[in-house]
Amino acid sequence: MRALLLCLFGLVTASPDLAFAQMKLPSKAAPAPGGSEVRYFTSIDGLMNGNADVVLKETRQGRTVTSAVLDVCYPVEKGSDRKDRFVANLTVSGANMTGSTQSLGDKLPVTVKLARKGSGDSYEFRGQITIGQTVTEVTSTDNSDLSEKEFQDNQTSDDGITPAPKDFTEVSPESIGVRVKLDAALDFLKSLKGEAVEVSLNSLSISCDALRAGQQTISLTADPALAPALIAKAKAMPGVIAAGWTTGSVEMDRTIRFAAADWRDGDKVNKDKIATALSGVLAKTLAAQPTSAAWNANTGKLKLSFKRPSQIYPALGLTESVEVTALVSADRPGTSDRLMLWISSPVTTTTDEGAGPKLNLSEVASGEEEGGEPEDDNGSVEAVAREFKGQRWDVDKAAWK
Repeated sequence: MRALLLCLFGLVTASPDLAFAQMKLPSKAAPAPGGSEVRYFTSIDGLMNGNADVVLKETRQGRTVTSAVLDVCYPVEKGSDRKDRFVANLTVSGANMTGSTQSLGDKLPVTVKLARKGSGDSYEFRGQITIGQTVTEVTSTDNSDLSEKEFQDNQTSDDGITPAPKDFTEVSPESIGVRVKLDAALDFLKSLKGEAVEVSLNSLSISCDALRAGQQTISLTADPALAPALIAKAKAMPGVIAAGWTTGSVEMDRTIRFAAADWRDGDKVNKDKIATALSGVLAKTLAAQPTSAAWNANTGKLKLSFKRPSQIYPALGLTESVEVTALVSADRPGTSDRLMLWISSPVTTTTDEGAGPKLNLSEVASGEEEGGEPEDDNGSVEAVAREFKGQRWDVDKAAWK
């Protein structure tokens, strides 16, 4: 039910010139004429094996339904991430609702035949919905409706895009969101080919809320030094509605802020110097030997690797491999004399690296145990703060300390 309600925000955010915006909601300030009332059903069980996202909008005169619009968003195939949608204006004759249209994506013919029965505050729907050659039997009982105010109160539209944050305490310097019209999304994505940026695969799936809004939000990860230019480029692209920073990997309780002067060469961060200093601190706190340090050209993240003898069964001579991810950026967009550095919790795996036959081990990496606490880093963040003469974030006061 929560997922259905989240998808409804597109009904009220779509621009009137979009082909997807076929359901127009009455204004709160202007009630429907003649004393009529608009009611909504946001769940009718059983459609498309229970995977359909349904909104039925009824206009009533007293308890008599005078008109109805059925909006159904559904997977094109069972288990598919790709969605299609139809919006059908229904003719109401007594208890019967009928109508025909075609789906907006695959252009398949759609027919709707429903019988509606109300008893008190509970409603029942029975009938058939045919899409192309597929017939779905509808048997849905015990449905409740929503008033216009209740429907509006359940709308959500915040995708977290902040075009001009004052700093990076609530948004992440490497995480970018771009809200773009559906008919322009393909060209925007093609423009990213060859760019030093990662595109979240999940954000490519056009969800029901995107279909209803006529727009989707693409999630990107980029080197913080390149993010401002990428955001500026996105804003200038046709069909882009908004672009800016969003929440990402940076957690403030594992982040320090420090003076930038000693860690820059000209206007660029000296990444080698930061990697060397950070690796040295973590080698001590983790009691491990550094093995590698690599910066990701697409995301700007630093991956540090270490090894140490495992203490779980010393006589076996097992080896622990420890990985820590870090990210450095200015502490706010634009010019700043301070940098911020985030380090992840360590992730440890244990293997047999001894000579001869190996002992095969299976485990869940200790920093990734579902529902568990992150691995103890032996005061690594505090040690890094001392090395860089930096400040830590006070969660209670929401300020640097």
